[in-house]
Amino acid sequence: MSEIIFVPTMADYQAQGKQPEVLFWVGCAGSFDDRAKKITKAFVKLLHRAKVDFAVLGAEESCSGDPAKRSGNEFLFQMQAMTNIETMNAYGVKKIVTACPHCFNTIKNEYPSLGGSYEVMHHTQFLKSLLDEGRLTVESGEFKGKRITFHDPCYLGRANNIYEAPRQLLEKLEVELVEMKRSRKNGLCCGAGGAQMFKESEIGNKEINIERTEEALSTKSNVIAAGCPFCNTMMTDGVKVKEKEADVQVMDIAEMIAQASDL
Repeated sequence: MSEIIFVPTMADYQAQGKQPEVLFWVGCAGSFDDRAKKITKAFVKLLHRAKVDFAVLGAEESCSGDPAKRSGNEFLFQMQAMTNIETMNAYGVKKIVTACPHCFNTIKNEYPSLGGSYEVMHHTQFLKSLLDEGRLTVESGEFKGKRITFHDPCYLGRANNIYEAPRQLLEKLEVELVEMKRSRKNGLCCGAGGAQMFKESEIGNKEINIERTEEALSTKSNVIAAGCPFCNTMMTDGVKVKEKEADVQVMDIAEMIAQASDL
């Protein structure tokens, strides 16, 4: 029987006249995609383990507007963004953490001009802060000594210059971290960014996610670590195309920490 973990909403906190330490912005992928739901659950387990006072918006959370904006529909983006901003401002939200770099980038950099100014953190940054504060401990577990390569999400790395937090978390797992040929500021997109996830491929001789997966597989790693649900999907599809599912796993860093700690 699976473990049941209670996740409070901002409405629950408001009813009690309280304010959580942080709002966990789940995102569309983390809410509805079956694979990404596992990342959400792993992160929630870690939040509980660290005794973080957190809440979600639940049914009041709408799409951040990232896909609409990247595909050129500024009007729809502003409608979606303003709805979220009005909701979060009404709850007095100050600090947000999300496992999606797309939501992270949009809320952090594009909501302020629309009246939504918050402290926004990617979940790897937040987990690293919990580790530094001694609120969370990381066990190396089954990943100790394994070859791991990390794929830099575009909206985390090149868009916001966050490269160290995810790698520092992986180092805590005592893995052998192997960098791909293109990494950090020279990293290659998984192929899903800019709303490409939701459209048909354009004319070419190779899918971008296949090119990136080939780079990852060339490192001979046991696990391709990701920090984005879109990247996770694209790399997983690439591994399937290459028929390497039996040899290589694609995992979010939060999943790795949760699994290593046997939560």
